[in-house]
Amino acid sequence: MDMSKNDANAAVLDAAHLGDIRGALGTIRHDDTAPRNGWLAKLKTLLAILGPGLIVMVGDNDAGAFSTYTQAGQNYGTSLLWTLALLIPVIYVNQEMVLRLGAVTRVGHARLILERFGKFWGAFSAIDLFLLNALTIVTEFIGISLGMEYLGVSKIMGVVLAALLIMLSAATGDFRRFERFSLILVAGSLLLVPILVMIHPPVGQVAHDFLVPGMPAGGKLADVMLLIIAIVGTTVAPWQLFFQQSYIIDKRITPRFIRYERADLWLGIVLVIVGAVAMIAFTSQVFAGRPEFGNFMDAGAVAHGLGKYYGRLPGVLFAIALIDASIIGAMAVSLSTAYALGDVLSLKHSLHRKPTDALGFYAMYCGLIVFAAALVLMPGVPLGLLVNAVQTLAGVLLPSATVFLLLLCNDRDVLGPWVNSRLTNIFTALIVSVLVMMSVILTAAVLFPNISESIILAILIGGGVACVLTVIVQQFMGGRDAVTVKPDMETLYNWRMPALADLKPMLLTGRSKLWMAVLRGYMLVAIAMVIYKVAISF
Repeated sequence: MDMSKNDANAAVLDAAHLGDIRGALGTIRHDDTAPRNGWLAKLKTLLAILGPGLIVMVGDNDAGAFSTYTQAGQNYGTSLLWTLALLIPVIYVNQEMVLRLGAVTRVGHARLILERFGKFWGAFSAIDLFLLNALTIVTEFIGISLGMEYLGVSKIMGVVLAALLIMLSAATGDFRRFERFSLILVAGSLLLVPILVMIHPPVGQVAHDFLVPGMPAGGKLADVMLLIIAIVGTTVAPWQLFFQQSYIIDKRITPRFIRYERADLWLGIVLVIVGAVAMIAFTSQVFAGRPEFGNFMDAGAVAHGLGKYYGRLPGVLFAIALIDASIIGAMAVSLSTAYALGDVLSLKHSLHRKPTDALGFYAMYCGLIVFAAALVLMPGVPLGLLVNAVQTLAGVLLPSATVFLLLLCNDRDVLGPWVNSRLTNIFTALIVSVLVMMSVILTAAVLFPNISESIILAILIGGGVACVLTVIVQQFMGGRDAVTVKPDMETLYNWRMPALADLKPMLLTGRSKLWMAVLRGYMLVAIAMVIYKVAISF
């Protein structure tokens, strides 16, 4: 294995993370630093890089997403499509930050939090991730069982076969083989498009509701806000941050190929938004004016509704797409957990390693799959509660995850010349503020069930103004960094984060520590409120 001179003193937690990029659709040698001239050379490079962005985004259109998006369509028509348009820049900014962290640092997200913020915050983040991911994987197997049931396959057989397939997909010790299988599943997500064509909802209405914000007529505002938070949580989930950073590291992508990885991410975003819009649009059309409208049950009932009103084929395609999405979701979420725990516990953790050479890593990956499959097969488990709670919990936990991401991307010892621009900081700070404000509304709705819509709107407007003013004051009144000369591209390409042992300790001000503690405390309260709110709805 060749190592370039800039790798000598750089941070690398697993030797398997160095070497040639061996993607599903091409190979780039570790010492290949030649410029890509001409469209053919650029296309070959993009094909070799493709994977992380596509998998992380399509993996997020999983069983929970199917449930959330079809619930939005069945209960409120296309009136909430605009939330997806607003989430596009949120998705890109969050995931672009982690792809930079991965390529430049070659250290996973969980380990960076542990090293830069201390054991307390590192443990808190790891526990958050582990618990939320474990529940998320359970929802994937719920999706698998619902899809199999519609296709006439027994629940036990379907869940067991899917679990074996998910475990075997990663346990071959061949990164390229795993990625090729994942990209086949990514292609399977396109099954939602022919369903959309067969149902043919009104294009003008779909386009209008996607571009023009509005609230559904009728329905309790607190319930609508709960669903919006769930849409945020299923579209921009915390596990994505950990997965993409570690997967980029495992694929051995370096700063030289960041712009190609950004293109990969945009392709993934297009696929996830197309899938989400399709589900809301065709579900709205199927159930509009029918008894089931406003009475969402689960994704399995949606498949039956498609079959009942539009024929067997759309129902079958939806069931297959649900199974496909659940499998890729379970793979990605399990892998993000195994990567994170491998980082924190300093275990060998790479898909380039055989199971015998990274036993702890594969044991965590497979253990989560076995746990989730067994839980789904146990009688009496409140599966409906889990599906609803997981997506909303993800939305509530996202602000704290984004805060750590924002701080890391402004740490010059970690990212050097790759740190965030001021514009990115302002936008991300606004994202965090809006998400916290939505959690405030959720908490208020739980504590005061009869809260009026005027009060909720006052919180939205007042909170929005306060958020904007706070960010402006913090960014423009708090002093400017010293002006630095932008380095040339070759310097950018060759910059790596030094070994963790060589980094200067991160100095957090008392104010920063206070706000981080307040945010984490509030997240715990909001989580309790979410669980209570979802539980009382059953």
